[in-house]
Amino acid sequence: MSAVTHSDPQTIVRLANRIGEFFAAYPCHDEAVEGVASHLRKFWEPRMRRQLYAHLDGAAQGEGLSELLRETALARRAELEPAAAPPTR
Repeated sequence: MSAVTHSDPQTIVRLANRIGEFFAAYPCHDEAVEGVASHLRKFWEPRMRRQLYAHLDGAAQGEGLSELLRETALARRAELEPAAAPPTR
């Protein structure tokens, strides 16, 4: 049995969708989008946000992400997507 890590796209999707489920209950859609963006910015390390965007941009095209997560990630990309990771030595 292999360990599940945050680098696994299924894990990133599951974690992201749990955030989306929480904020989807907000009565105001704009507040829900802001809540998701704020949570990702504050609590997801850059590596996890890079993986989210890799999943959105890759062959899977964000498969499995809720509409709220997809909308937020695309609309707020400039503020949420971290710069490329520095090269490892």
